[in-house]
Amino acid sequence: MAAGRVFLVGAGPGDPDLLTVKAAKALRSADVVLHDELVSAEILKLIPANAEVLNVGKRCGKKSTPQEATNGLLIQHAIMGRTVVRLKGGDPFIFGRGGEELEALRKAGIEVEVVPGITAALGAAAGNQIPLTHREIASTLVLVTGSSRHSGQTTNWPDRLPSNATVVVYMPGHDFAALQQRLQAAGMAAQTPCAIISGATTESEQVHITSVRELSNAPRLVPPRLVVVGEVVRFADQVKQQFSGFSFSNQLAEVSPVVRESVE
Repeated sequence: MAAGRVFLVGAGPGDPDLLTVKAAKALRSADVVLHDELVSAEILKLIPANAEVLNVGKRCGKKSTPQEATNGLLIQHAIMGRTVVRLKGGDPFIFGRGGEELEALRKAGIEVEVVPGITAALGAAAGNQIPLTHREIASTLVLVTGSSRHSGQTTNWPDRLPSNATVVVYMPGHDFAALQQRLQAAGMAAQTPCAIISGATTESEQVHITSVRELSNAPRLVPPRLVVVGEVVRFADQVKQQFSGFSFSNQLAEVSPVVRESVE
């Protein structure tokens, strides 16, 4: 029996309308789908009724499927000659462990095709009208993760961030005071605006605008969440809507001084 084929597919940031046409085609061709916890029910409805569906997602604080087991399932089903879709939130190769799965499949001699998806940083920023780069403001984009493979150990960050950088922190964890310290240690000014975005592009999305200085006091919005840091956060449509027709004196706890100045 000829070996099957594996598609590593990005499902996008949450909104099913942001799924790519190629991703939808791959889903419709699947014999078996191994999906993440956060893939929306609407996207899962595209899977053929006769396909086998396996939830191999990982969520902090919950029982999850080890990565080695997921790799083994992908190889096992492909060896059986099946068309396999590994469906991941966002993009497979941006903090999605797609590289590890690609390595395992290549070692097993399995044919792989990668279908990129809209990563959470792009979806969250676009949904709130935050340009991650801007010719006059931000010419550097840094994507980092706040989580670590080994509990209790910090992830590797740049020692120094460019003054014109936008930083997006995926999976920032619960210790915003530590995040604040790390940003300032890397050169981020205390008044730099931040957007904490939870459930990006979904109906349950929540957004809180603050500054690096006030990050430790920010509300802990429910996961999945990320933090966008940089002068481009001034463009967030929420800031303009939130303060339209209101005096800033009543909203001082909700936004950093630099953001207030940008919309005055």
